[in-house]
Amino acid sequence: MTTPIRLRLVAGSALGPLVKNGLQAVERGHVRDLIEDTARTSFEDSLDLDAALQEEYPEDARWDYLLGHAASGNVVALEPHSAKNDQISAVVQKRKAARAQLRDHMKDGSTISHWYWVASGRVDFAPTEKAIRVLEQNGITFVGRKLLPKHLPESGTISTVQSKRRK
Repeated sequence: MTTPIRLRLVAGSALGPLVKNGLQAVERGHVRDLIEDTARTSFEDSLDLDAALQEEYPEDARWDYLLGHAASGNVVALEPHSAKNDQISAVVQKRKAARAQLRDHMKDGSTISHWYWVASGRVDFAPTEKAIRVLEQNGITFVGRKLLPKHLPESGTISTVQSKRRK
């Protein structure tokens, strides 16, 4: 099957069999609470990255989900996490860890086009200029309490640039 996530995984990746159609890999409560109704049908496949990498990286920070966006063909990452200023560094670390953890699973030149942080619960986050700058410098977009259609990549904007895997 040629869905966005599956297309980016190397042949034989242990993650391949864990990719699900639509949002089936996302916890039911997370789908309802974190993704706007009108955005849910935008996704062709999904992967519970946290669960998939837990055995291999039990002590490391792990990003929660990868979602294959049908209209653009891009893969986006979704992290439900406490929305507090003191959690910025934790979310940044999760992204850095995920990029390293995915290195041997993704084809050269493949990328995660957007890294979204969604509030899991109350937003107690002062989106100061410094906080926003730290997130932007680390390629993370804080989207508030729900991922909305306006946050998603536009059709035909497939992103394929990523740093080469390190051997």
